[in-house]
Amino acid sequence: MIITEPSSQNDFELYYNLRWRILRKPWNQPKGSEKDELEVKSIHVMVCNEDRIPIGVGRAHFNSNEEAQIRYMAVEDEWQGKGIGSMILSYLEEKIKERGAKNIILNARDLAIKFYEKHGYEIVKEAHTLFDVIPHYKMTKKIAATLNLPKRKV
Repeated sequence: MIITEPSSQNDFELYYNLRWRILRKPWNQPKGSEKDELEVKSIHVMVCNEDRIPIGVGRAHFNSNEEAQIRYMAVEDEWQGKGIGSMILSYLEEKIKERGAKNIILNARDLAIKFYEKHGYEIVKEAHTLFDVIPHYKMTKKIAATLNLPKRKV
């Protein structure tokens, strides 16, 4: 398995297809509904098999200099529970931290709350209900800035 950012047109086609199949198709949503106006400003990541086929994807964008938001986390059913989501989340958190944000927010589906809590996120409040059937909860995590201080000689 490799974790990488999509870089070619083919990468992005596979990346968006996975997002649509997992997050939109089961609710009869059209292709294209897995994207929004922030795609070009976002950090995209995918975990791929040895043939560079995505088995998990995720995205982050910045709402402000201080706050980033993680969205569109999706992992193929047969790969769930095997650390793929954790790899994606850690990658996005590191990129967010590198860019100086102090807080991460996300809207988690009710079935994903325990996953995010395991990674240090806390529920803030109930959020929207997607497609009238999928409750979401706003969650947040404060992140510590990474200081690159020179090492002291002892």
